[in-house]
Amino acid sequence: MQAILKSLGIQDINNGCATGNNTFGSGAIIESYSPVDGKLIAKVKTATQDDYNKIIATAKTAFTQWRLMPAPKRGEIVRQFGNKLREKKAELGKLVSYEMGKSYQEGLGEVQEMIDICDLAVGLSRQLFGLQIQSERPSHRMMEQYHPLGIVGIISAFNFPVAVWSWNAALAMVCGDVCVWKPSEKTPVCSVACQTIWNEVAKENNLPEGICSLLNGDYKIGELLTEDTNVPLISATGSTRMGKIVAAKVAQRLGKSILELGGNNAIIITENADLNMTIVGAVFGAVGTAGQRCTSTRRLIIHENIYDKVKDALVKAYGQLKIGNPLDEKNHVGPLIDKAAVKLYQEALQRIPTEGGKMLVQGGVLEGAGYESGCYVKPAIAEVQNHFDIVQHETFAPILYLIKYKTLEEAIALQNGVPQGLSSSIMTQNLREAELFLSASGSDCGIANVNIGTSGAEIGGAFGGEKETGGGRESGSDAWKAYMRRQTNTVNYGNTLPLAQGIKFDL
Repeated sequence: MQAILKSLGIQDINNGCATGNNTFGSGAIIESYSPVDGKLIAKVKTATQDDYNKIIATAKTAFTQWRLMPAPKRGEIVRQFGNKLREKKAELGKLVSYEMGKSYQEGLGEVQEMIDICDLAVGLSRQLFGLQIQSERPSHRMMEQYHPLGIVGIISAFNFPVAVWSWNAALAMVCGDVCVWKPSEKTPVCSVACQTIWNEVAKENNLPEGICSLLNGDYKIGELLTEDTNVPLISATGSTRMGKIVAAKVAQRLGKSILELGGNNAIIITENADLNMTIVGAVFGAVGTAGQRCTSTRRLIIHENIYDKVKDALVKAYGQLKIGNPLDEKNHVGPLIDKAAVKLYQEALQRIPTEGGKMLVQGGVLEGAGYESGCYVKPAIAEVQNHFDIVQHETFAPILYLIKYKTLEEAIALQNGVPQGLSSSIMTQNLREAELFLSASGSDCGIANVNIGTSGAEIGGAFGGEKETGGGRESGSDAWKAYMRRQTNTVNYGNTLPLAQGIKFDL
């Protein structure tokens, strides 16, 4: 792994240092251990209050310059960053896999998401358009335009240690904003790698320091960002509990927030489903990234007439899963992020039978050769009722719940009958069933899919959810507007001053 770090431009990181500006602090050290084998990856210094103050001051100065650069020129910088990621995709993907625990293919996929959002942002840099509005007054022109906000604070989670930052940063940068990133303290080395890559681009283009900055540390760094009036927008990804705290603190100072929080995602499987596609989508959605995606499939809502058939197929498929080192492409499931996550997984398994659930595929922690880190667990399946308390809450682990239904209306009610509202799917070859699911009386989630699983969102679509998922939108579509301030302009090019609504004011 040291060779990988060196290839990513990171030097002396075991001594708490890293090359490049705004990359490390002067505070306590975080030791990052891999959940793959339990070995120390690196030690990364955290930021102090003084470091934070310097970063914010530098970012404010950078914003005064960056916002004046034409947006297509900013897009050119982001294009270069995307090209750097292409060059370092294999190495960064391997680091993501090793530090977070997801499969190497998923690590590569995450870096590809970074590349894709850069490509999308480059196109957007020439399309940050407003509106032309017809005025009721003669010789007047009305329009709307968008201006950069300033500093965007980005708080990201461990499960996507690089992609979610890039979703925000690429869009924010082409909009003319500058970014300050507080990554998860569970994956600090990935953040240092990303910052180092950005620093190369900044240096090659003689850009000022502070356009993209990094603050490693615990929740206290997040508190500094959320309470800081110098930071007009906070984009936070993580648990619903964390999001509620961030939302309250940012709202208290009348700031803006983009919140991407918990998911409790379901697939409705109707009588008309293609079961071969269904099983593949359900299994990957449930066990991919060891169930640590916000879009992971948590619930399968299955029609009673095919319930046993689907159940048997799932149990058989789970029996074929290979669990082990995620860098080995033969394995389907890697480890959980750490032993704290393992404990939450075990507690959830213990609660299922006490609430009336029945285990179909037993879970448990794996031990022995290859599992020395203590973070490998068995994907589990349980028969439950949707109202069970354990089902109503998100467990960030590979536990899949099976629920039976009679009518599609009942299935949609079950799908919607949880506090979260991120992603949802229906498996059906019946057009009416699909359209009902997508209608106003269908899924209440921010993402609703037909004949694909709940995970695997593409960059082009706005990503986010409703209810306790937070209501934020990142990535594609018109999500860029959240990173800018809207301004309405009226220009009078005539020789008189008529007033709106026909009001007369004669002097």
